[in-house]
Amino acid sequence: MKNIIYIIGIMFLIVGCSRESKVLFDTMPNTYLTKSTFASLPHWEEENYDKSLVSFVNNCRSKKAKKLYLSLCEKAKTVSDAKDFFQENFTPYLLSSQDDNSIGLLTGYYEPTLRGARVKSERYKYPLYKTPKDLMIVDLSSIYPELKNYRLRGRVEGNKVVPYDTREESVDNDVNATVICYTDSKIDNFFLEIQGSGRVILDDNSSLFIGYDNQNGHKYRAIGRYLVQIKALELKDVSLQSIRAWLEKNPSRVDEVLNYNQSMVYFAKRDQGATGALGLELEAERSIAVDRNFIPLGSMLYLNSQTDTKKIDKIVFAQDTGGAIKGTVRADLFLGDTEQALEVAGRLKSPLKLWLLLPKNKI
Repeated sequence: MKNIIYIIGIMFLIVGCSRESKVLFDTMPNTYLTKSTFASLPHWEEENYDKSLVSFVNNCRSKKAKKLYLSLCEKAKTVSDAKDFFQENFTPYLLSSQDDNSIGLLTGYYEPTLRGARVKSERYKYPLYKTPKDLMIVDLSSIYPELKNYRLRGRVEGNKVVPYDTREESVDNDVNATVICYTDSKIDNFFLEIQGSGRVILDDNSSLFIGYDNQNGHKYRAIGRYLVQIKALELKDVSLQSIRAWLEKNPSRVDEVLNYNQSMVYFAKRDQGATGALGLELEAERSIAVDRNFIPLGSMLYLNSQTDTKKIDKIVFAQDTGGAIKGTVRADLFLGDTEQALEVAGRLKSPLKLWLLLPKNKI
C-alpha cells in the first residue's frame, strides 16, 4: 500500500464533471494530467523502442526513478520486446497547467568546452568557483511543510540571515569561495552557468569536468530580455548566438549586461561529462531539464515538438533542472557536446507537448 501511495506521488483524483478525467499532484498544485493512450502519441510507431529501453534502465540507476517505477526497473533488464514493455506497463498522461493549457515551450542546452588553467595568469583570469564556505541553505519544510520544494539561501550577518552576494557583489570573492580553475572568457563562464555543466581544457592539455553544485539564492533573470529592454536586440532575434555576438562587440558593457542576472552558479568537479540533478551523465536528445515543482525528477515522458528543421517525438527522462526552466509544460532538451549541439541549442524555441508515462493501474 505504501508503495502504491508513493508511486502516484501523493496524487488524488479530482471529483466533478469538469475535472473527473484529471489527476492533480497535491504537491504540485498547478500540474494536471489527462489520461491518454500510446496510439494517440504523435509518431509513437516511429520511436526507437530498444534505445528508449536502454535509457530507461540507465535512468533507473537514480534513487528517484527507482521509487517512481519500483519493480519495473528490474523487469526492464530482462525485456525481450521493448515496445510491448512500454505499452503493457505504462499509461501516458497529457500534462497541462491549471488553466488547461497543454502547449508549452521546448528549448535546448549543451555541454560547452572552455579553455583554462589552474593558476591565474594574464590570459586565464576569470574564476569558476566552488560553493562558498559561508553560503547557508535553510530548509523550512520542518516548520512549513508547504515549502518543502523551496530553499532559503543566504549568509549569517550578526544574528541574522541576509541575502547572499549578487553576481556584481561577488567579484573577487576568493576569500569565501575556492576557485576550481580560471578561464580566458568571462562570457564563456556565464554561458557555462546557464548550461549547468561543461568541460575545461587546461593549459597542460588535460581535461576537467565540472557541474552545477549550488546557487547564490537570487532569482534568475535572462540577459536576452535585458538586451531587448535596452533596444540592443529585437525579441525575434534573441538567441545564444546573437547575445554572444553583441557582448563581444560591446566589451565595455559586458559587466552591465551580465550583472542584470543577479543569480550566480557555483560548481564542483565531476568524474564524467555533463551530469544532471540526478547525478546521472546526461544523454543527448534523451535527457531533459524540467521544473521540479511541476514534473517529478526521475520520471519518464513522451515529448512532441516541431522545430524549423525537424520534428522531435520521443521518450525522454526528467534528469535535470535549470534556473530558466519554469512552468508545467516546459522542458530543456540536452543536445550533447558537439558544435552542432551548440548551434541547435542556441536557437531552439519550439512549441511543446508532454505526456508523463506512469505505471498502469496505479492511479
